[in-house]
Amino acid sequence: MPKVLMPLGDATEALDTFYPFFRLQEEGFEVVVSGPEARLYHTVLHEIPPDSSIPWDITQERPAYFIKADIAFRDVDPDEYVGMFISGGRAPEYIRYDQDLCRVTRAIHEANKPIASVCHGIEILTAADIIQDRTVTTVAKCAMDAEQGGGKYVDQEVVIDGNIVSARTWHDNAPLMRAFLKMLKEASF
Repeated sequence: MPKVLMPLGDATEALDTFYPFFRLQEEGFEVVVSGPEARLYHTVLHEIPPDSSIPWDITQERPAYFIKADIAFRDVDPDEYVGMFISGGRAPEYIRYDQDLCRVTRAIHEANKPIASVCHGIEILTAADIIQDRTVTTVAKCAMDAEQGGGKYVDQEVVIDGNIVSARTWHDNAPLMRAFLKMLKEASF
């Protein structure tokens, strides 16, 4: 069964993570969750609270489900994977500093394997220095991260540029997964 790597850490966004986690399995891929360590991680829900008497300009973060990482970043062999899915939430803000994660991301990219990124996942692509001269999308508050990484930010639900497919938020999960699954199936394993 072809394997897709899913790096994450604490505060990965639940819908950014679990929707692709199960969709990929439904299509016959083994999803290997990785983290700074092989252990349980906390996911979170990010949403602007509805009907608030005091308006919120940022998302509120609430605890969600746990997900277990099967392998630590340092132990990942990028040659074993046909692609990579990077979810959002707050986790990328912290795990982007992990040099093993950056090494693995660069290796998968250099092998021209499909990489999907949603929301704050762009911070990992920027840290790995793989979006130079690429057109990408992300949640609007991360547009500067994309541009600082040398990418061209556009505000649309899904953008495909070479082997990278990006989306803004979990609201774009369906078109993101259609595009990513098509890329995976067209790639030669």
